[in-house]
Amino acid sequence: MPGDLIQLRNVVKSYARGKQSIPIFESLTMSIAEGDFVAMMGPSGSGKTTLLNLLGGTDRCDGGEILFDGVRIDGYSEGKLAAWRARNVGFVFQFYNLMPVLTAAENVELPLMLTNLSAKKRRDNVATALKIVGLEDRAKHKPKELSGGQQQRVAIARAIVSDPKLLLCDEPTGDLDRATADEILKMLQLLNRELGKTIVMVTHDPEAAKYASRTLHLDKGRFVEQGMAA
Repeated sequence: MPGDLIQLRNVVKSYARGKQSIPIFESLTMSIAEGDFVAMMGPSGSGKTTLLNLLGGTDRCDGGEILFDGVRIDGYSEGKLAAWRARNVGFVFQFYNLMPVLTAAENVELPLMLTNLSAKKRRDNVATALKIVGLEDRAKHKPKELSGGQQQRVAIARAIVSDPKLLLCDEPTGDLDRATADEILKMLQLLNRELGKTIVMVTHDPEAAKYASRTLHLDKGRFVEQGMAA
């Protein structure tokens, strides 16, 4: 049985709005097993994106503990956190976040520029990632020469090129039509089932959530209903 990849223990998070402090999480506790595929749903302002940012180390909690693979990361320095992210986390966004002046291959290679890999090893990793998403024949195309679904595939290749354990997806199909969205979701499902990637996906789409192993519902910083116990 796989163990927990992620654990949040009594996590506290708030934001300042003027002189006011707006609480997001007051004592959030949850765990996600290695190899899980979790869909995160809830109304706007419920804390979904904040939670994704905390899991990916792009935001910090005000209190509590965040553990990854049994090691606390909430106290890491900015430099150590950046290095941890580069090794362990891949991000997929709603609007792809591709650099328009770069080719698909160059976009996929970007995360590897932060590593000590040789140029040849980077090229090999990029070729493998593009093959996994079925776009090896589009390596030299720029984003404007690709469809929305192809651009999202490039974004997924970029997310997996460093072979991270965790994929964080923020509305990955929100800008796609139903048929293309289903293709992307099937690809995420494949990455989860065949390559063992742990995936946390924020979505407003109940159809998208069906591709996950379980669904967590957030409302006002609390889990109000769950497909399985967190």
